[in-house]
Amino acid sequence: MAMYDVICIGGGLAGLTASIHLRKEGHSVLVLEKESYPHHKVCGEYLSKEVLPYLSSLDIDLPSEVEIDTLEFSTPKDHTLKIELPLGAIGISRFTLDHTLYLRAFSAGVEFSFCTVTSVDFDKDLFTVGTHTGELYSAPYVLGAYGKRSGIDRYLARPFMDAKSPWLAVKAHYHYPGFPPNLVGLHSFEGGYAGLSMTESKAVNFCYLVSYDRFQKIRDIDQFNNSIVAKNPRLAQFLQESQILFDRPLTIAQVSFASKKPVEGHIIMCGDTAGLIHPLCGNGMAMAIHSAKIASELLNRQLRAEKPDRKRLEKDYSRLWNKTFGQRIRAGQYLQRLLLSSAATGILFNIASRSPGTLKRIISRTHGKPVAI
Repeated sequence: MAMYDVICIGGGLAGLTASIHLRKEGHSVLVLEKESYPHHKVCGEYLSKEVLPYLSSLDIDLPSEVEIDTLEFSTPKDHTLKIELPLGAIGISRFTLDHTLYLRAFSAGVEFSFCTVTSVDFDKDLFTVGTHTGELYSAPYVLGAYGKRSGIDRYLARPFMDAKSPWLAVKAHYHYPGFPPNLVGLHSFEGGYAGLSMTESKAVNFCYLVSYDRFQKIRDIDQFNNSIVAKNPRLAQFLQESQILFDRPLTIAQVSFASKKPVEGHIIMCGDTAGLIHPLCGNGMAMAIHSAKIASELLNRQLRAEKPDRKRLEKDYSRLWNKTFGQRIRAGQYLQRLLLSSAATGILFNIASRSPGTLKRIISRTHGKPVAI
């Protein structure tokens, strides 16, 4: 059985970043990921600049010249307003970002196995991780970075898996001439809201979240877009003037915003696996990367300690997770409730038109500060 210092289950933003960080500290790391790189993922593809200095410290250079500095809101009643973003962001697809991180991790000596994890067991201070190929791997520490939901959640008997989730996510890239590269749009429609932003390839990412109850009355994505999404004038214009670049949109069903524990079965959970990062929290991509930094620094301390203290590790990580992300997640949940209520959205726009600083303060609470190196 192959032995490592740390096993990362999942090779998304959190898993890849943590693997690079830990390998840079000299630790042996294995990443277990279902799909080979590169591949697309359902995601807003807007990366807050708060994490760019940290990525630079890991010798990661991102191939994007798309600088985003303005957020635009709109409603089906064509109420619109724009606000300057606190830190700004870059537009970059998960196809490119994940692949860039993978190449950096691989060159640093991180090992990869492309497989499905079927079991994670902890005994006598050691994990044994099983895969669908029958391979077994062992490590004293495991990071869970496999995303929103997985069979591993069921294996670990995580409570949120028993509740039916009411949300569906849809994403595709489009050719849309004339879209301002400095803009990220957040546009509400009946039962959901959509984001528009440009990626490094100049394709525009169109990603939306909708209640499953609202979607299942139509079920067909094209019909839903034309009959419901297009009731927002900004989205109607986009759908009329753009051309899809994917064969068909990507979807994720059962998107849950139920609370999760940052540590489960002694596994240190990162990113969406620790607590689903709300689309309106100011950037789930940056938060996933930041969570990897927190976990990696604590794990490095543990791996170098003469007397490792797992209980302290888990307590410290849970505390830092909640301190760092708790308010942002709550602010995102609050903003979502406003956007999904036409009455509340009208009030929000009236307040914002009279006092632009009010909305700016709300947005600032969903964004983090630059990550300290």
